[in-house]
Amino acid sequence: MKTLVRFAALAAITTMANAETKIRLLTLDPGHFHAALVQKSMYPNVDPVVHVYSPGGPDLEMHLKRIEGFNTRAENPTHWEEKVYTGPDFLEKMIAEKKGNVVIISGNNAKKAKYILACVKAGLNVLADKPMAITPADFRLLEEAFVVARKNNVLLYDIMTERYEITTILQRELARQPLVFGSLERGTPDQPAITKESVHHFSKLVAGKPLIRPPWFFDVTQQGEGIVDVTTHLTDLVQWECFPEQALHPREARVLEARRWTTQMTPAQFQKVTNLTTYPDYLKGCVDKNNNLNIYANGEFIYELRGVHAKISVEWRFEAPPGGGDTHYSMMRGTKANLVIRQGKEQNYRPKLYVEKTAHQSDAEFERVLRRCVDKLAATWPGVDFQRCDGGWEIVIPDKYHNGHEAHFAQVTEKYLGFLATGKMPDWEVPNMITKYSTIMQAYKRSR
Repeated sequence: MKTLVRFAALAAITTMANAETKIRLLTLDPGHFHAALVQKSMYPNVDPVVHVYSPGGPDLEMHLKRIEGFNTRAENPTHWEEKVYTGPDFLEKMIAEKKGNVVIISGNNAKKAKYILACVKAGLNVLADKPMAITPADFRLLEEAFVVARKNNVLLYDIMTERYEITTILQRELARQPLVFGSLERGTPDQPAITKESVHHFSKLVAGKPLIRPPWFFDVTQQGEGIVDVTTHLTDLVQWECFPEQALHPREARVLEARRWTTQMTPAQFQKVTNLTTYPDYLKGCVDKNNNLNIYANGEFIYELRGVHAKISVEWRFEAPPGGGDTHYSMMRGTKANLVIRQGKEQNYRPKLYVEKTAHQSDAEFERVLRRCVDKLAATWPGVDFQRCDGGWEIVIPDKYHNGHEAHFAQVTEKYLGFLATGKMPDWEVPNMITKYSTIMQAYKRSR
């Protein structure tokens, strides 16, 4: 199915080419490595010339180095040509020149909502990295941006890469198989029906190289607190898996509990990930008496969505253990089985999907039903199977479907290009983006 969707999107883009409506990318003030990952691949009917508008400085330099790395790699190099404008009027210059029709925004999150609103007001399509809002004030600008985008017939979309992770895809598909899963439990605050937990690391490799982060990444007034950042992905997945293709409204989500806490970083660790030997002035209010930086990078909340209780948790650590990386845990509780994704040491830090029976039926009977359902999945994802394990069954997923987080950026971009080809997104996408950010803003306020 995934392959067919990609071909359909590319075919639609070809139709755009025939209509001479070539996509021309603009990159606005790139400051996060996700801006470059959008260009890790080439796309049909997307002009290789990309116009970049920036105030200049280290963020821009790192962005251009990453693009150059993609262009000069030995295997399947890209051939992007970056045309750069720098100056204090970079935003006004981009809007005045209008040398492209799709703006890529991934950088300082404190500026993002304002950038988005300015772009859609100018009649430009926007593909934005998460989070698109980090404060309630930002969220009000974002709500206005969606209204303006609709009026100006442009598409505003955020980059939800986690929808393309194979274990999450199959968890969602199995949750739609009542013979195996039954129906989704409603849960309680103490025992939610769905749990999403994510652990990330400040120090990591991107495109095979140590990631150097901009110092503002550690300032929650610029990057956003943990409770409004990675939670964007997890809240999106709750909506996407529990209520697939259904339009949700902010009033249907109610945050019950929320909390935040800090991650501590030593001066040596800060230097390792920023190449700076001192803290910038804007971070000094977060420095303790031992000269360690304390960042509100962590957060969790419990909420109710259409009567279903969900728990979202995000934690940032400095670096992963040897052989490890960012991890994801997810449980969906059904009346017949639980669907669980684990990515810990026992899984060699690679996500694996498990089915754990909860209904009163024999293992043999349940396995017969599971066989029928997994065979249906294998018709779309050939090679998918299952095997017995402690506590239930593991869904066996061929390596070819584990293409990694960085590859998901191309998949999101191709999906968005398909939307541009048809001139619209599914009816549920915009209301669900609004509901997602509204829910997170509730949690942000409640955590205080």
